[in-house]
Amino acid sequence: MDNRLLDILACPLCKGPLVHHRAEAVLVCRADRLAFPIRDGIPLMLEEEARLLTPDDPLLAR
Repeated sequence: MDNRLLDILACPLCKGPLVHHRAEAVLVCRADRLAFPIRDGIPLMLEEEARLLTPDDPLLAR
């Protein structure tokens, strides 16, 4: 993903920052504990597409 795009993307629910995890191909909102998938280089920023992370998920720690 382009770093310029990452700078302007925000969580669609809380408008907070997202953390890019390249290996897992997700954008993580730590505040809402959601992981938004990235498919074919395109982030799917829909609540229905997001995966709810458990509080002890390693994606939240990084």
